[in-house]
Amino acid sequence: MKALLLTLANGLAVIWRLIPGRLRTGLITGFFVLESRHPDPAAGLRRLFILRDRLELVTNERAMALGRGEHPKHRLTDYHRFFIDRIGARDRVLDIGCGYGAVARDVALSHPEATVVGIDMNRPRLDQAIASDNPPNLRFVEGDATKAVPDGGWDVIVLSNVLEHISDRVGFLAAVRTSTGAPKFLIRVPHFEREWQMPMRKELGVNYYSDDDHKIEHTLAEFRAETAAAGLEIAEILTPWGEIWADCRVAR
Repeated sequence: MKALLLTLANGLAVIWRLIPGRLRTGLITGFFVLESRHPDPAAGLRRLFILRDRLELVTNERAMALGRGEHPKHRLTDYHRFFIDRIGARDRVLDIGCGYGAVARDVALSHPEATVVGIDMNRPRLDQAIASDNPPNLRFVEGDATKAVPDGGWDVIVLSNVLEHISDRVGFLAAVRTSTGAPKFLIRVPHFEREWQMPMRKELGVNYYSDDDHKIEHTLAEFRAETAAAGLEIAEILTPWGEIWADCRVAR
């Protein structure tokens, strides 16, 4: 269905582009204004936030097309460097929820003497990871890390945009800490306090998650509380690009 709708959109866009660009922009802006008009400003804001979310979906679809299946955010935000710079040359690294393997691949390429394993339960994404041009020190396995992780005597656990998809995050972190024995966790999650519109959305009862599957988007206080409850200490924490990046160590 999605492919059919995109094909239809491509056809209609040919006709739409016959209208001069400035006029198209004016028409779209006018529609936004009309949609926002309501005696209650809160109702108008709710409609605008919903439209913004739809626009975000279209923007991401076009970004993925531009990146030929890989989102350009990986390149533009350079967040992979956060993980790479905090992993040792010969570390054994487990990337939980590796998706199509972009982070794991860059870590393995940057540390050719390290051992890197990516695990994910999404088979299509895992197939894409396996089919990529992977270095010999990288492999991928299918599995649900909330139930079991590969054996390996791990040095570092990578959790890049994973925790926000899990309901029992404290229990999950504690279980992974116990099952892997890894002393270091490198974690990346969305940051609720990234802009004023997030608390406004929450106040208005409008979705403020950047993904429908998210169970939370952390404030700094929430992130600190959850990692501490799971037996982790934060050695370093950064908040670039509307995200939280943290280097956590197992508490002594």
